Amino acid sequence: MKKILCLIIGFSLVALAVMPVQAFTMKSLSITLDQSGNADMDLQYDLSFFEQSAVFFKIANPAGELQSAFNAGSAEPVTVTGATSSSAQIHAPSFADVTTANGKTTMTTPPVNFERAQQVLNNYWFAPLVNPDFSPALTTITFPDGHKELFDDRLTIPSVTRRIAS
Repeated sequence: MKKILCLIIGFSLVALAVMPVQAFTMKSLSITLDQSGNADMDLQYDLSFFEQSAVFFKIANPAGELQSAFNAGSAEPVTVTGATSSSAQIHAPSFADVTTANGKTTMTTPPVNFERAQQVLNNYWFAPLVNPDFSPALTTITFPDGHKELFDDRLTIPSVTRRIAS
């Protein structure tokens, strides 16, 4: 009986050692635009126990990495207005391009690409041990007129153009 128990424990330890650990998982991204093209973003994500520990001990900063990712696609620097171990709120001035002609306003959002986050992670020594998912399960872009564009499980959110009556 003792040999069987040792064998089970041994196989369990080997399985844990070779199995990738589930890491950062982006649950949702909500982008709400105002008339000027500014965006307020709300990101909901899950962190593994190890990542939560890294955030607690200030080894990792998911809000800073997300800020860098959004700065790359924004005309002006973005601001992280709030961050926890499961969410971040970001304000991006002039996120969408706004043009007005003949009384009609057109808003165009830039594409949002999370591939850079994967590249940053690949530079860490523990990269082979984790299995992150940077593609939001649901992305919602809400325009000032209430129209919503929805995207499911996409690593790159495409540019969206919407005509809004002024």
